[in-house]
Amino acid sequence: MGGRIINMIKEDDGITLSAAFEHPDSPWVGKDAGDAAGCGPLGVTVASSIDDVIDQGDVIIDFTFHEATVVHARKAADAGRAMVIGTTGFTTEELAEIYSLASKFPCVQAPNMSVGVNLLYKLVSLAAQTLGEDYDIEIVEAHHRMKKDAPSGTALQLAKVAAEARGYDLDEVGVYARHGVIGERKTREIGIQTVRAGDIVGEHTVLFGTVGERIEIVHKASSRDTFAKGAVRAAKWISGKPAGLYDMQDVLALK
Repeated sequence: MGGRIINMIKEDDGITLSAAFEHPDSPWVGKDAGDAAGCGPLGVTVASSIDDVIDQGDVIIDFTFHEATVVHARKAADAGRAMVIGTTGFTTEELAEIYSLASKFPCVQAPNMSVGVNLLYKLVSLAAQTLGEDYDIEIVEAHHRMKKDAPSGTALQLAKVAAEARGYDLDEVGVYARHGVIGERKTREIGIQTVRAGDIVGEHTVLFGTVGERIEIVHKASSRDTFAKGAVRAAKWISGKPAGLYDMQDVLALK
């Protein structure tokens, strides 16, 4: 993702790559960030720590690992730097800390930066509310074999959106696996199922089913560029905004 974001920044005249950093053990530390991203030299050397570059730009774009992202958010809050967070897999406690820190700096945090997926959230909310409890809700997500968290942050957000549209608490109605003799499906269940295989970039299907018909709302990403473009769009939007927690619905004016 970092490489694709750098490529998207290079193609956008409204934003400039001022710094980049990697894990200290990365072979790209000390090398040109453009070379690392495959788009040619950019004159920006990859640093081994956020501490070395935090004063060199206005917005930090973070697609790393949940534990690292929380550390970066603390540093952004201390420095008053804006941040775009596309990392997923946070614990409840980690998210709570990010939400609290956002009172000190402007932060866009979203489980999916894709413009299409964020429109999907809106459509799912409308469908869940309009169709009512006669329609069961099932969510199926598929990603590449290397993805570390499951279900995906996007699937969880889709489930949350659907639950809120019906006045449910997802913690009470979410069903994440079915096996054996489980009995009949409960009316208020929201199923969230996971597929991991090969190099699937990201696919999400929200199924509304009742006796006699089925409605499916599907998003398929064929390139990580869709997430990178959304992140760059978010970075341009958040620059200069007051401290607070924002999401892609804010960025896209969908609220």
